[in-house]
Amino acid sequence: MTIEPPAPGEPRRPHGPRDPGDAWVVAPTGERYWGRFGAAGLLALDSERGVLLQHRVSWSHFGNTWALPGGARHEGESACDAALREAAEEAGVPDASTRPRLLSTLDLGYWSYTTVVGDVAQPFEPIISDPESRELAWVPVDEVAGYPLHPGFAASWERLRPLLDVRPVVVVDVANVVGAVPDGWWRDRSGAAERLLQRIGDLAARGVPAGALELPEHIWYPQWTAVVEGAARAAAETAGVEVRRAEASGDDAIAETVENLVAAGRSVTVVTSDRGLAERVADAATQVRGARWLLDLLG
Repeated sequence: MTIEPPAPGEPRRPHGPRDPGDAWVVAPTGERYWGRFGAAGLLALDSERGVLLQHRVSWSHFGNTWALPGGARHEGESACDAALREAAEEAGVPDASTRPRLLSTLDLGYWSYTTVVGDVAQPFEPIISDPESRELAWVPVDEVAGYPLHPGFAASWERLRPLLDVRPVVVVDVANVVGAVPDGWWRDRSGAAERLLQRIGDLAARGVPAGALELPEHIWYPQWTAVVEGAARAAAETAGVEVRRAEASGDDAIAETVENLVAAGRSVTVVTSDRGLAERVADAATQVRGARWLLDLLG
């Protein structure tokens, strides 16, 4: 829970245990920013209902405005963890109900604020669970700008609104990527594929660094779809990765997958060093990357 101390002249509010991060940072020019270690908030996006907004109580900083559930980060806490914790504390957002899509950070040098854009995977009703909220509401995306917004959120909304329509997917030609490393994969094709899927799952959890995709400079959490074929079809499922098991040609399965994703409005990156397949999907996919691109990301 984040409880902001009253500014001079403001009434004292109820408060709970204080975390070391619950403190003001004063800018060289005198502005105050909440969160000794920075702050973070969750922009939960429901495809049917819109964005979850919090109507802030009058005694909060810029009270009576609308913003995102969020608050000060704890020492050593990641921005993503902080945003999800604050959203749970302030709006009753259940664990695992949202899937991160991107992290956008405003870094002033002496203070930072990270917005975590998360797609609602399991619909929920928000609950006012601490004294910082007057109201919680799902607001249609096209109506957000019409609300009296917290100045910080109003500025970030202008940057974030166009990104809500960007839904990236990375489609991986598993056979081609596995074959790019001569580590004896041919002796156990399913095992080699499974090891790659596990590494992709780890990458899916930590996000793709800014600049790695042809998208605005943020950390992105794309959907990962891996196509396996032949003996590799026996590879086990991996958290964070959608595995498509090609019944016949892996290239045909990849081309069909890309076509369906593009038709659904997704921004698609295909990972393959197969020239024939790259040419086949080039017109449909947003971009085509070679196996080395993915291997470098995996570290």
